[in-house]
Amino acid sequence: MVRRHLENMVLKRLGQFPCVALIGPRQVGKTTLARAIAANLGDKALYLDLENPEDRRRLDDPTAFLTTQNDKLVILDEIHRAPEIFTVLRGQIDERRRRGQQAGHFLILGSAALDLLQQSSESLAGRIVYVEMRPIQLQELPAATPQVAEQLWLRGGFPSSLLSGDDEASFVWRDAFIRSYLERDIPQFGIRVPAETLDRFWRMLAHSQGQLLNAQRIAASLGVTWHSAAHYLDLMVDLLLVRKLQPWSVNTGKRLVKSPKVYVRDSGLLHRLLNLPTIHDLLGHPVA
Repeated sequence: MVRRHLENMVLKRLGQFPCVALIGPRQVGKTTLARAIAANLGDKALYLDLENPEDRRRLDDPTAFLTTQNDKLVILDEIHRAPEIFTVLRGQIDERRRRGQQAGHFLILGSAALDLLQQSSESLAGRIVYVEMRPIQLQELPAATPQVAEQLWLRGGFPSSLLSGDDEASFVWRDAFIRSYLERDIPQFGIRVPAETLDRFWRMLAHSQGQLLNAQRIAASLGVTWHSAAHYLDLMVDLLLVRKLQPWSVNTGKRLVKSPKVYVRDSGLLHRLLNLPTIHDLLGHPVA
């Protein structure tokens, strides 16, 4: 499922900046979008998946390889796999600029916002812009009937969940997604937190959906310190799975010290964490 408005947004930014970073959680459709852009550009684009050993080997000498591709848009998927490449990209961008190519050099994809932002901002300041890809929203659907809206609400906006054959298959996909994040994806980012602890923390956040965060109560329930609970929350926010809504106050100081509200960003993941497989289960739960 290619989301045309996002494709147009990315192409617009590529016409304005040397490097565009497309960020969003795993399975949200970043790779599908990037491959669609590469297909439309044909010989003018090169797609590399850095989780693919063959593509990684091409970048054993990144400067030499990227120099041979200096007339193409180079798309680097799973960029966190090769953090050392950011300094190389800076040199490549500056070299292309000297030859008169001002924009459209690189499109990089990543799943961890903070990690990607930190690495890229240090090396590519003034050369990069960020586009966030969220799960599918209601206004993106061509026929937003009440039935479609209800299905989106129950299943959430991850394409594989939303487009499943039935609610049961969608529920199973979301369960596998959560397990994969906890057991495989999060450790790949170098984060050393037990999967069981994060699972319990994530479910506690789900039960606190839209409420003021009580970090001390959550920490006590997990048997960890308040600072550890705050770290877990920052991790979920970084992975674009949870949103913190900061409080509003005319007094700026109060905004900084008052507790935020927390939201699991995708309704489908929220309903899986709360074990609500059908619309009838959902309508009978307080979260509705």
